[in-house]
Amino acid sequence: MAASSVAPVLLALALGFLLLVWRARRRPRVRSVCVVVVGDVGRSPRMQYHALSLARRGFDVTLLGYSGSKPHDELLSNKRIHILHMPEVNRISVGPRVFQYVIKVIIQAIYLLYDLLLKAPPVDYILLQNPPGLPSIAVCWVVCCLRGSKLIIDWHNYGYTMLGLTHGFAHPLVQLAKWYEKLCGRLSDLNLCVTNAMKEDLAKNWNIRAVTVYDKPASFFTSTPLETQHQLFMKLGHTYSPFRASTEPLDPAIERSAFTELNPRSRKVTQLDGRPALLVSSTSWTEDEDFSILLKALERFEEWIIDGANLPSLVCVITGKGPLKEYYGQIISQMCLKHIQICTPWLEAEDYPLLLGSADLGVCLHKSSSGLDLPMKVVDMFGCCLPVCAINFHCLHELVKHEENGMVFMDSEELADQLKILFSEFSSPDNRLNQFRKNLKESKQLRWDESWERTVFPLFTHT
Repeated sequence: MAASSVAPVLLALALGFLLLVWRARRRPRVRSVCVVVVGDVGRSPRMQYHALSLARRGFDVTLLGYSGSKPHDELLSNKRIHILHMPEVNRISVGPRVFQYVIKVIIQAIYLLYDLLLKAPPVDYILLQNPPGLPSIAVCWVVCCLRGSKLIIDWHNYGYTMLGLTHGFAHPLVQLAKWYEKLCGRLSDLNLCVTNAMKEDLAKNWNIRAVTVYDKPASFFTSTPLETQHQLFMKLGHTYSPFRASTEPLDPAIERSAFTELNPRSRKVTQLDGRPALLVSSTSWTEDEDFSILLKALERFEEWIIDGANLPSLVCVITGKGPLKEYYGQIISQMCLKHIQICTPWLEAEDYPLLLGSADLGVCLHKSSSGLDLPMKVVDMFGCCLPVCAINFHCLHELVKHEENGMVFMDSEELADQLKILFSEFSSPDNRLNQFRKNLKESKQLRWDESWERTVFPLFTHT
């Protein structure tokens, strides 16, 4: 190729690079943040709350992540928040698993770099959810260097420990991920984390200083009025049979669910005598939650009912999406239970708080891969004043107080015993569940907005 024809090409490339750098360095007109979730935005409540809090404080917010589940309506209607969807990368089913993972990470890095530099506007801060940190920490750091932005990492857990659940912690890929996460985590300007235990671990083992920002329930997680409960049960009953009434009322004008009935003349909603207890659990259907523990406990509970114990029938609702849902769905379909009904719906964002606020007991099987994070599902349950039975791990005591706001168990036998204790007095107004509920109401826990104003907003004003 002649020199005369090469020169225009080189000039065009140089101009294009200069244009990219100029665009990257342009300063935003108002204070702005890009909240990065390399995952489903609708299933990332903490990052949605960050976005809403920042918008209320006058920041322009770009929320970058995968499409999928519908985010909260409040976020969708906020004019200061712009949701930008990036393509989700599925693992390439060619070659060894390590090769598939490496190719996936490379493609994710290219997509993320493209979206942050060419689709997202210039921002003052990038607030990144970790995990997954590979490749997002390194990519966000590069973008921050180009744009003069500051990188904030919100540590929800460690990515390498979650990878270790699949491959084993001695696997070279897991060790490489740990080295990467430890090295790149130090590139951030500011770090947030979800527990004091994680804060101490980051400081001691990774030389990373972080600020603990506990998950707190949003304002819409609260006890559900009986009238709203009835509306929810009737709505869910159209799709899920456990919410439907087992018997028809004598008066055909009366509207009845499995738990409540509405008198159309008085417009009064009442709870049914002898109604089943409503037990709720939520999950991402991943390896860090062993649902066989709950299923075995329910089978034992069924045996006690058959043997004549004074226990109510149960409706067990397990909500969520994830890779192991089909596996557990097959197990559930083979269970022969007469007094316990199990359903596994995916609820709309607005219905989930209403369900928690209508339930009698929550069950949490989240067992942290690192032992350093806390289950946000329990935070939401407590926001609804819903007592919880939770499987124990290292730092759970920072959230669940045994015999005060719930109970802590180690295995299926202990969970079954706790279900028997809590539901044996189900019809009594002074039962232990109601005492736990009273303790939760009296604790007057902070909501997300109040906590964020105290702990996070000052960091943005001084960073």
